Amino acid sequence: MTDLARQHCQPRKGPEHALDRTTIDDLLGQLPGWSLAADGKAIVKDFKFDDFHRTLGFINAVGFMANHEDHHPDIDAGYGHCHLLWSTHDVGGLSLNDFICAARVEALLAR
Repeated sequence: MTDLARQHCQPRKGPEHALDRTTIDDLLGQLPGWSLAADGKAIVKDFKFDDFHRTLGFINAVGFMANHEDHHPDIDAGYGHCHLLWSTHDVGGLSLNDFICAARVEALLAR
Protein backbone atom coordinates (compact mmCIF):
# COMPACT_ATOMS: atom_id res chain seq x y z
CA MET A 1 0.00 0.00 0.00
CA THR A 2 1.32 3.44 -0.89
CA ASP A 3 1.84 6.26 1.59
CA LEU A 4 -1.18 8.01 0.06
CA ALA A 5 -3.42 5.00 0.68
CA ARG A 6 -2.38 4.92 4.35
CA GLN A 7 -3.57 8.49 4.91
CA HIS A 8 -7.11 9.55 5.77
CA CYS A 9 -9.14 12.43 4.42
CA GLN A 10 -9.37 15.61 6.45
CA PRO A 11 -11.91 18.42 6.17
CA ARG A 12 -10.57 20.72 3.46
CA LYS A 13 -12.61 23.81 2.69
CA GLY A 14 -11.51 26.91 0.87
CA PRO A 15 -9.12 27.63 -1.97
CA GLU A 16 -6.08 27.40 0.29
CA HIS A 17 -6.47 23.59 0.15
CA ALA A 18 -6.48 23.44 -3.66
CA LEU A 19 -3.37 21.79 -5.04
CA ASP A 20 -1.11 23.49 -7.58
CA ARG A 21 -0.32 21.86 -10.92
CA THR A 22 3.18 20.74 -9.88
CA THR A 23 1.80 18.90 -6.85
CA ILE A 24 -1.03 17.41 -8.92
CA ASP A 25 1.42 16.08 -11.51
CA ASP A 26 3.64 14.68 -8.75
CA LEU A 27 0.75 12.88 -7.07
CA LEU A 28 -0.64 11.58 -10.38
CA GLY A 29 2.74 9.93 -10.92
CA GLN A 30 1.94 7.74 -7.91
CA LEU A 31 -1.40 6.58 -9.37
CA PRO A 32 -1.04 4.48 -12.52
CA GLY A 33 -3.87 4.95 -14.99
CA TRP A 34 -5.31 8.05 -13.34
CA SER A 35 -5.37 11.27 -15.34
CA LEU A 36 -6.34 14.88 -14.98
CA ALA A 37 -9.81 15.72 -16.29
CA ALA A 38 -10.01 18.16 -19.20
CA ASP A 39 -11.04 21.02 -16.91
CA GLY A 40 -8.08 20.35 -14.58
CA LYS A 41 -10.38 20.17 -11.55
CA ALA A 42 -10.69 16.40 -11.15
CA ILE A 43 -8.82 13.14 -11.55
CA VAL A 44 -10.40 10.26 -13.44
CA LYS A 45 -9.93 6.61 -14.26
CA ASP A 46 -11.91 3.98 -16.14
CA PHE A 47 -12.06 0.46 -14.74
CA LYS A 48 -13.01 -2.66 -16.71
CA PHE A 49 -14.57 -5.80 -15.25
CA ASP A 50 -15.70 -9.14 -16.65
CA ASP A 51 -19.35 -8.65 -15.77
CA PHE A 52 -21.92 -6.52 -13.98
CA HIS A 53 -21.57 -8.50 -10.74
CA ARG A 54 -17.88 -7.57 -10.42
CA THR A 55 -18.58 -3.98 -11.44
CA LEU A 56 -21.24 -3.67 -8.76
CA GLY A 57 -18.95 -5.25 -6.16
CA PHE A 58 -16.30 -2.67 -7.01
CA ILE A 59 -18.80 0.19 -6.76
CA ASN A 60 -19.97 -1.06 -3.36
CA ALA A 61 -16.40 -1.33 -2.07
CA VAL A 62 -15.60 2.19 -3.32
CA GLY A 63 -18.81 3.48 -1.74
CA PHE A 64 -17.99 1.90 1.61
CA MET A 65 -14.50 3.43 1.58
CA ALA A 66 -15.81 6.82 0.43
CA ASN A 67 -18.37 6.93 3.23
CA HIS A 68 -15.68 6.02 5.76
CA GLU A 69 -13.46 8.84 4.46
CA ASP A 70 -16.43 11.23 4.06
CA HIS A 71 -15.24 12.03 0.54
CA HIS A 72 -17.32 10.82 -2.39
CA PRO A 73 -16.57 10.37 -6.12
CA ASP A 74 -18.78 10.82 -9.13
CA ILE A 75 -19.46 7.34 -10.49
CA ASP A 76 -20.62 6.36 -13.97
CA ALA A 77 -21.02 2.63 -14.52
CA GLY A 78 -22.56 -0.04 -16.68
CA TYR A 79 -22.03 -3.65 -17.63
CA GLY A 80 -18.32 -4.37 -17.15
CA HIS A 81 -17.10 -0.82 -16.63
CA CYS A 82 -16.92 1.95 -14.06
CA HIS A 83 -15.66 5.51 -14.44
CA LEU A 84 -14.57 7.30 -11.24
CA LEU A 85 -14.04 11.04 -10.91
CA TRP A 86 -12.63 12.60 -7.76
CA SER A 87 -12.66 16.33 -7.01
CA THR A 88 -13.14 18.50 -3.94
CA HIS A 89 -16.03 20.88 -4.53
CA ASP A 90 -15.26 22.79 -1.32
CA VAL A 91 -11.87 23.90 -2.70
CA GLY A 92 -12.97 24.38 -6.30
CA GLY A 93 -10.62 21.76 -7.68
CA LEU A 94 -8.30 19.07 -6.38
CA SER A 95 -7.22 18.53 -2.79
CA LEU A 96 -5.08 15.89 -1.18
CA ASN A 97 -8.31 14.02 -0.30
CA ASP A 98 -8.85 13.17 -3.98
CA PHE A 99 -5.47 11.51 -4.27
CA ILE A 100 -5.86 9.70 -0.95
CA CYS A 101 -9.15 8.20 -2.14
CA ALA A 102 -7.78 7.29 -5.57
CA ALA A 103 -4.86 5.52 -3.86
CA ARG A 104 -7.31 3.71 -1.58
CA VAL A 105 -9.23 2.53 -4.66
CA GLU A 106 -6.00 1.13 -6.08
CA ALA A 107 -5.34 -0.62 -2.76
CA LEU A 108 -8.82 -2.19 -2.93
CA LEU A 109 -8.00 -3.66 -6.33
CA ALA A 110 -4.59 -4.90 -5.20
CA ARG A 111 -6.17 -7.21 -2.60
